[in-house]
Amino acid sequence: MDAPVSGGEAGAVNGVLTIMIGGKPEAYETITPVIDCYAKMHKLMGPCGAGQKTKMVNQIAIAGLVQGLSEAINFAQHAGLNAEDVIEVISKGAAQSWQMENRYKTMINGEFDFGFAVNWMRKDLTICFEEADRNGAALPVARLVDGFYEEVQALGGERWDTSSLIEVVRSNSKK
Repeated sequence: MDAPVSGGEAGAVNGVLTIMIGGKPEAYETITPVIDCYAKMHKLMGPCGAGQKTKMVNQIAIAGLVQGLSEAINFAQHAGLNAEDVIEVISKGAAQSWQMENRYKTMINGEFDFGFAVNWMRKDLTICFEEADRNGAALPVARLVDGFYEEVQALGGERWDTSSLIEVVRSNSKK
């Protein structure tokens, strides 16, 4: 079986991980009582390997979300808006996401010393690109965001949280 997780260290500590599982249904049924102890959500996604591919989908989605949120916060600040007020409003509408709810304050404050590290995200995106090359999927936005993560690494942010993409957006903005 393969069983990658989403939710980070906080999800593990609080027992609220999301687990994407690949394997045989009989094996999944056997491990379900144990997984229920530390996961808020888990699902058998298909045969062995399907969990890892689902994790790839998760990472691709997160990359685009964090980049969009970075650009939105930066735009709000450049437009003279109170970014916290803006997020308070838009987080209750169609723009809502886990990233927005859990990372906007630290992004505004430039605090990135927690969460899922840029190095780990780049490793995961490399796995996604290798699979996309095999299966023919186009990942133009994920590839673009991976380049921005490379810029974060150049800023010394290898261990910064993935929400540190906002630092690249800020550094590329006109003052």
